[in-house]
Amino acid sequence: MNKTLGLFIGCFLLPVAAAITVLKFDLAPTSTTNYGRFLEQEVVLPIKSEDKMWSIVLNLPEHCEKSCDVQRKNAEQLKVALGKHSQKVSVVIFDDEIALSGLRSKQSKLVPAAFYLVDKHGLVVLEYLYQPDPESNRLVLKGLLKDMKKLLNYARSK
Repeated sequence: MNKTLGLFIGCFLLPVAAAITVLKFDLAPTSTTNYGRFLEQEVVLPIKSEDKMWSIVLNLPEHCEKSCDVQRKNAEQLKVALGKHSQKVSVVIFDDEIALSGLRSKQSKLVPAAFYLVDKHGLVVLEYLYQPDPESNRLVLKGLLKDMKKLLNYARSK
C-alpha cells in the first residue's frame, strides 16, 4: 500500500477511534470553567435591554424569607462590584410587581432568592443558587462576577 494513502487513512481513523473510545467509556471531562449552573430547561424572561449586553436577574417571589432580603442587599453590592462593566450589564429584580403582569408562570420556573445570568434576548443562561452560609454565598457571588467578566471579554473579542 502506498505510504501516503496509509498515512491519510491513519490520520482519519485515529481521531475517529479516539472519539468513539471517549464516548463509549465516558471519559469526557466533567468539569467546566463556569461557576454557575446551566438550567435543565430553556427559560426566556421578558427583559428588554437593547443597550445592555447582559442582565443579572434576582428572583424574589411573593413568599420569600430572610434569604430574599440578604440577596436584595447583595444585588446592590453587585451593581457596585461590576465597576467599569456596569454600563454593559443591568441588575434586575424580578419581584411580584413584575410577576403580576402575567409572568407568574415564568417566575415559578425559577428558584427563589437565586441570581440568573440573562442575555440581551431574555434567555436565562446560568443560575446561581442562594447559600444560607454567608461565606458560601459570597463565593457564589464572586463566581457570578467572574463568569460575567468572562462573558463580557468574550463578547468584546468577537
